[in-house]
Amino acid sequence: MKAIMFGGALSLVLSLASTPAVARFFLRRRLGQPIHDEMPMEHQVKQGVPTMGGTVVIAAATVGYLVAHLVGGVGPSASGMLVLFLLVGLGVVGFLDDYLKITRERNLGLRGRTKLVGQTLVAVVFAVVAIRLPDADGLTPASTLVSFMRDLPGLRLGAVFFVLWALFMVSATSNGVNLVDGLDGLAAGTCVLVFAGYTIICVWQFNQSCAAADVPGCYQARDPYDLAVLAFSLAAACGGFLWWNANPARIIMGDTGALGLGGAVAGLAITTRTELLLVVIGGLYVAANGSVILQRGYFKLTRRLTGTPRRIFLSSPIQHHFTLKGWPEITIVIRFWIVCGILVASGLGMFYAEWLTYS
Repeated sequence: MKAIMFGGALSLVLSLASTPAVARFFLRRRLGQPIHDEMPMEHQVKQGVPTMGGTVVIAAATVGYLVAHLVGGVGPSASGMLVLFLLVGLGVVGFLDDYLKITRERNLGLRGRTKLVGQTLVAVVFAVVAIRLPDADGLTPASTLVSFMRDLPGLRLGAVFFVLWALFMVSATSNGVNLVDGLDGLAAGTCVLVFAGYTIICVWQFNQSCAAADVPGCYQARDPYDLAVLAFSLAAACGGFLWWNANPARIIMGDTGALGLGGAVAGLAITTRTELLLVVIGGLYVAANGSVILQRGYFKLTRRLTGTPRRIFLSSPIQHHFTLKGWPEITIVIRFWIVCGILVASGLGMFYAEWLTYS
């Protein structure tokens, strides 16, 4: 537990201490957030607020994770480094998107196709390598079996379909976090809860690992302890950033943080063999994606059938629907945190209940 606590403490301190300095640096260089003209008036005041704050979160978590290993005298695991690759790789894609938005002085960064290519490249490299690095026991960081609370023996995908499955998970989760990142503190707060949830899962898998005792109910996930170090470092880094990102935000996470953190969430789900459980733990991100898909689908369908397009929500993703209904931003954020906390707790409850069936 020492490495977990040390990594988290260092990530928290680094994020908490460096975020205001980075915000001032970006502000001096006019690296501020552009806002759509059609966005609600409450969002227009965010025009020019420093963005790309996700660089702080990614850097703090990475340093905390690596220094924890340096102090402990044990190198990082293949699983941890692969999730870190997703975090940094997608963070770079997000950084390019944010930077182009700022330099072009409009809310358009990378072209959709270019952004998708970047996400695809990072996710495919992760997936291919994750099933090709067996340890002494033959376990690879990821499995070609679809998993829920653990691998499901009857649902083997094979290498090619696993890569496509991992690509879908990484793209959906990174875009989901990106969609949630629309109100001050919303994405950072939910990420604290989700990463904390995965820390608990990883610690439990380590304590009940088949490598320690091959008994009914033990877990075959590889490197759970190291993944716990990374997950807690990420939770702590998000918490330190949230101190400055809470309403009114002094700095915005941007696509840099949203894409990177979303990728890390998907990576943790894949490497802990809890892929389908992510639908519950990351349910808020599923709702954000779903609201956009439903809104666009219903809009196009009604336009084709009646000639008059209609909308299900006042705006999407879902949090902007409540903004237009007149809810104060802070109210929306806190209530969404509560929903996210309930979903994470529900996922952990399901995870524990499944283990009890073996005892």
